[in-house]
Amino acid sequence: MEPSDTIIAPATPIGEGGVGILRISGPRAEEVLKDIFVPCRPLNRFVSHRLYYGKIVTSQGQTLDEVLVAFMKGPRSYTREDVAEIHCHGGSVVLRQVLDLVLERGPRLAKPGEFTLRAFLNGRLDLAQAEAVIELIRSRSDSAASLALRQMEGTLSRFVHGLSERIADSLALVEAYVDFPEEDIELPVVDQLLADMGGVVQEVERLLDTFDSGRVLREGLSVLILGRPNVGKSSLLNALLGEARAIVTEIPGTTRDTIEEQLVLGGVPLRLVDTAGVRDTSDPVESEGVRRARAKAGTADLVLLVIDGSVAPNEEDLLAYRACSGRPTILVVNKADLGQVELAKPFCDLTRVGVSAQQSSGIQALQQAIVEKAGFGSRTETRESVVISDRRHREALLACRRCLAQFIEQGQGGASPEFLSLELQEALAALGQITGETTPDDILERIFERFCIGK
Repeated sequence: MEPSDTIIAPATPIGEGGVGILRISGPRAEEVLKDIFVPCRPLNRFVSHRLYYGKIVTSQGQTLDEVLVAFMKGPRSYTREDVAEIHCHGGSVVLRQVLDLVLERGPRLAKPGEFTLRAFLNGRLDLAQAEAVIELIRSRSDSAASLALRQMEGTLSRFVHGLSERIADSLALVEAYVDFPEEDIELPVVDQLLADMGGVVQEVERLLDTFDSGRVLREGLSVLILGRPNVGKSSLLNALLGEARAIVTEIPGTTRDTIEEQLVLGGVPLRLVDTAGVRDTSDPVESEGVRRARAKAGTADLVLLVIDGSVAPNEEDLLAYRACSGRPTILVVNKADLGQVELAKPFCDLTRVGVSAQQSSGIQALQQAIVEKAGFGSRTETRESVVISDRRHREALLACRRCLAQFIEQGQGGASPEFLSLELQEALAALGQITGETTPDDILERIFERFCIGK
């Protein structure tokens, strides 16, 4: 990226709509806007952050569209550069025409995430806040949007900076003894340093404990529907979705591959996965479906083990039970409308919910059980709470915790200040990767490649 470049990209999706917005950022934004915009009233200069009505006109005098434009003088803009926005009618042809007109005048098309990257490099956002922008755009539930918004507002960044300041204060004290080796380290000072860093470790661990719930809100809870053929797995998927998504027949083995659908329950996004019926089969296609079902079971956040409650479980039910061993599981006792038989071990030991997928009865109780089993049934998350949801942030916190643990261990063992200083420096560098102070360029590139063009 060349900061001296002026860039342009659509800020709204291409397609039919009431409004389509083109965003220009860089030193030539105002110049380019003046060159192509003809206001309805005489205009000497643009007043920052004001809308103007007029037309976009080519150098030959051809009108391309009636528009509203705004000019935002840096640093009071998203990128902290001069920014111009052109609000056209929302259509792919008119947007392309105006875009081409701007490109003819020297700006280049922005790369994915380049507007937010400039905001980061110009100090408007730190890296954690910049990452939250794309998470807010991609959020699939109110809870996920709230989590992303809190991070974008700086809740996580302030917490991390607070930890960094505490480590930096201890590092300054340790390095004072490195610079002045003739001074003896008094025992009470060492004890206080170890106690302070022990407190930081506790704060880091509390933040790490939020990762599982944060990840679920961000990525969605993976819920696998598993069971032998013809117990009603596809019917259960349809009942949970409220629509006929999966094909349902009385022929065993109808579902041969996994079917994945999105759903939000209690503010928690779910990825529902219907699978082939688990059984021993000589059919190569069905056998591959069964293999995939077993593989999915090993990585699912939650398994809905479906059995036919009107008959006693058989060997195929036991095969399905073994496939979900070690994973959080809810036993869904289907076909409640046909009567229920008493369950024996190991099925009677599982959390169970009785349903009739065909009649959609018991589905609400199952939905509540899913939310509670996922750990969100009594969640009292506040707007001020700090939660991490990004694996990159988790790895940085784990690295910080390791360094602080080694600092404490070495301090208790009487290690020299030089070694203690090194551990604190590494802990600071790890936290700096969250907010961007120490993040390598290749990581930055991968982060901003996830963004859409225009943001």
